[in-house]
Amino acid sequence: MRRLATLMLLCLTAGGCMTPVGDRVAPVDGRGPRTEAMSADQLGQTDFNRTVSIALRDNLTSLYVLADKLYRRNPREWHKSGAASRDAAVRVLKQDIESGVPPSDLASLRDIQILAVSLDPAYQGDRARAFIYGLADTIIAAHNGKVRFYAADILDGGRVYNAARNVEAAAWMLATRRDGQGQLLLLANEKSDEIVNLSFEREFGAIIGRLDLIANLLGENSRRIGINYAQGLMLFNFLPVR
Repeated sequence: MRRLATLMLLCLTAGGCMTPVGDRVAPVDGRGPRTEAMSADQLGQTDFNRTVSIALRDNLTSLYVLADKLYRRNPREWHKSGAASRDAAVRVLKQDIESGVPPSDLASLRDIQILAVSLDPAYQGDRARAFIYGLADTIIAAHNGKVRFYAADILDGGRVYNAARNVEAAAWMLATRRDGQGQLLLLANEKSDEIVNLSFEREFGAIIGRLDLIANLLGENSRRIGINYAQGLMLFNFLPVR
């Protein structure tokens, strides 16, 4: 009887700490936390590998959101690529990023080189496509050219940190770089007496925050390997035999 009462108390306590599904607050942007179905390759991933993989996945998602926003504000850019619509242009860009194929007019360039060209006033191609592709290639390059990570993978926190700084620089250049007539190369954030649209800034901030977090975790992860080994020696426990 005492055991039953204890179980009922635990259930009531747990229930009191849970939020009913109907009372959960929906994310403003409609995306919210996302997971993925179990797959065989996850057996080769540590918790930290999953964290890095999810952070990179979300950074790429943010870039696709930025691409759509840039095309909305700068429709002339997706017209340059010959796409049938803005959505089609975003889909092609996503496919290029996932396959590692740069824009055809920039085929000989990579990561920060493409970024630099995308914000060059002399560039005549699809500037939005080049800008987002350059950002994606920069971030992926900092992660050893991978988008999923496993126990054998070793990442350099310094390179991920540098990628975050490159995103910061790119965001600033996007907001300030102008052509010979004094016009912004690409319209992004909008500030006026009637309108304040800082959605680009927020998305860039999310990307930079994730990159900085992973860079810090990479440094901590390397340090903890040695500490955990030392703790294992000091706190050795015999294994049960019955």
